[in-house]
Amino acid sequence: MAVLTDRFGRSITDLRISITDRCNYKCVYCRTGNEGAFYGELPFADYLRMARILVSLGIKKIRLTGGEPLLRRGIVDFVRDLSTLRTAEGDILDLAITTNGHLLSDMAESLKDAGLNRITVSLDAVDPNRFARITRVPGGFDHVLAGIRSARRAGLWPLKVNCVLMRGFNEDQIIPFGMFAREEGVVVRFIEFMPLEEDRVWSPATVVTLDEILKRMAEYRPLVEIPRARSETARRYRFDDGVGEIGIIAPVSHPFCGHCSRIRITSDGKVRTCLFSTWDHDLRELMCRGASDTELVSFIHDVVSKKEERHHIGEPDFVPASRTMVHIGG
Repeated sequence: MAVLTDRFGRSITDLRISITDRCNYKCVYCRTGNEGAFYGELPFADYLRMARILVSLGIKKIRLTGGEPLLRRGIVDFVRDLSTLRTAEGDILDLAITTNGHLLSDMAESLKDAGLNRITVSLDAVDPNRFARITRVPGGFDHVLAGIRSARRAGLWPLKVNCVLMRGFNEDQIIPFGMFAREEGVVVRFIEFMPLEEDRVWSPATVVTLDEILKRMAEYRPLVEIPRARSETARRYRFDDGVGEIGIIAPVSHPFCGHCSRIRITSDGKVRTCLFSTWDHDLRELMCRGASDTELVSFIHDVVSKKEERHHIGEPDFVPASRTMVHIGG
């Protein structure tokens, strides 16, 4: 079966499946603070069929996202089902989850036993009060820290901790996160703030850039860049003494669209070829009409052939994505 390749010659090997757009946090760079719209969730059997077809087309990595994916009852069994899939070459899939970590401490070992390889935890401040201001969830920091430590004990590795930096909220957390990476034995990744929030307050001035992050961290300790694969989104750095790793995902100041290998499925079964797509492609609707696997394969190939060359953040012709991040899947 022909593997997925877009019109720019990029092979599509990474799939992100959002299994819910519900979330128990209301982070300021994501949610308005209200309940907001709810697009819906599919039965796990539907996501599994989509994943199986896409794996046959060359997908090698699957990441489950949300919303908050650990809110979905049955996620452990779903991970176990995904772990039985094999790539076109017969290899085991690379399975990961991105979570806010609030419910992780009680689930980490079960997820590992079910076949999960890696986990990424969103943590936007290492100061509990600052964390509560950003997430609007008092007391949440202790839950997330416990989840990170449980995941590390369970052997979910590499364990990455993602921090979205937003000027005026948490840019003073850069050095504390460097210390956190070294003390907790995790990979901290800073992410430039993107225009995907419900409040639509993004402006270039709110972005803490890669260059600024590196300059600030150098005040703490020197960093040495680590070689990375072309399709990796993060630029990787290690502290000069070899203890602790930092990554920086810089889609605004240093776009990496030319090597993009991803597509996404939203919680309601739409295919998205870019975070900033202005249109969804309804895979679920075809399934409801009784489409065969062959018909779904043809549909997916057609969708991927139209994948965008790049985003246009900060340019005069930029058009916001048709959905905000919580309804796309991180």
